[in-house]
Amino acid sequence: MTDVTILETPKGWPAILLPRQGAGAKGAAQGSAKATDPTDLDAAVRAGAFEGLRKAVRDLGATATIAAVGASGLRGRGGAGFPAADKWRAASGTPAAGRIVVANGYGADPSSQTDRALLELNPYAVIEGLAIAAFAIGAEEAIIAVRTEATATIRILEAALAAAADAGFVGTNVLGAGRHLDVTVQAVQGAYLLGEETILLKALEGKRGQPEQRPPHPATHGLRGRPTVVHNVQTLAAIPWILVNGAQAYAKIGAEGCPGTILVQVRGGERSGVAEVPLGTTLRNVAALAGPLAKGRTVKALLVGGPSGGILPPEALDTPYTFESLRAAGAHVGSGSVIVADDRACIVDLARVLTRFCADEACGKTIPCRIGTRRLSEIGDRLAAGTSRAGDLGLLADLSADIVGSALCDHERLATLPLMSGMRYFRAELDEHLERSSCPAGVCHPIAMAASATH
Repeated sequence: MTDVTILETPKGWPAILLPRQGAGAKGAAQGSAKATDPTDLDAAVRAGAFEGLRKAVRDLGATATIAAVGASGLRGRGGAGFPAADKWRAASGTPAAGRIVVANGYGADPSSQTDRALLELNPYAVIEGLAIAAFAIGAEEAIIAVRTEATATIRILEAALAAAADAGFVGTNVLGAGRHLDVTVQAVQGAYLLGEETILLKALEGKRGQPEQRPPHPATHGLRGRPTVVHNVQTLAAIPWILVNGAQAYAKIGAEGCPGTILVQVRGGERSGVAEVPLGTTLRNVAALAGPLAKGRTVKALLVGGPSGGILPPEALDTPYTFESLRAAGAHVGSGSVIVADDRACIVDLARVLTRFCADEACGKTIPCRIGTRRLSEIGDRLAAGTSRAGDLGLLADLSADIVGSALCDHERLATLPLMSGMRYFRAELDEHLERSSCPAGVCHPIAMAASATH
């Protein structure tokens, strides 16, 4: 039984990824009556599991399956929002001795439990989506990548895979159609960077986790040199619903050009947990899922996207939760983490802590990664300590632009967001630290003590 809390969502919100999430969820999951075993295949089949796989294999065929996913508008939930069907077309159209599908369930962000919630509460949705993707591109090998320390998740997945193999949904002669699919759970040990697909593939090969120059992309030249489709587990879990209910039905959910639902980890109110949210929902409504703030407190900022996310002001609460809208605002979907900070928070302190984390997690392959992110972290530390140098904010902007312009992977580019979004929306607070060596929130030391001593 998982200890992940599933937050209650408004009546009428669609449930695509976690339709059976009452199974073992801590707290009162919406619509759940009693806890059930998430590895109970009979119960999952009664609820509709593997109907999408049957339709793909017996009715549609590979080409029509790819077309259906393309027509649905499904985009990757790993943070970048790349169209899922485009990867499938690239992989299936590349001549190769074998192809591979990889489900990224590593869950690299320590502030988010979205992937873990899905894998532990609805493992068959991920397995079915994986099987459909493999059928569509002609793959006979699939891997579910998870954290080495996620022992409970591994046990659930392995039990679910064993049951699915016994029933003929994976393994030899899938659904009697003469297709073979070998699915394994592979535990990997790494860091925050494993959210990037080329780094994940390196880890799966037992190599040092560092990004690769693209092109070639993994869809044409991936794991062991074979065409490899890498999807976040949420992307895969949506595929069965699309095939059963239709591409057009899926396209009508969420926002135009950004359809469907996504799992979001919400913190900051009286509750904390994971919720399934239609894309296009405003940040205000996402944040409200965690309940009210502590009595007498007001919203000061929202951290959207995890450790490399953007720090947005209350004026951004009506921003739609979509890939493009968040990027325009200076944040990103990232790991699906939304944290509400109240008026006691110091933006400078928050941004410097996040930047230090990103610098510590950088792999060091390129100069912007190895040196640039460290310099950003040092600027943040100086601002918090009251030891800033003249021109530090100009240096911050110039250095961030250089990193974004020359970085090899998204980790480097996005590592600039905490401090840059802080400067964009909370410039007065940065100036207070820089010019007066004062922390308005009374958080930063020693300048906070120096400021309080004058009153």
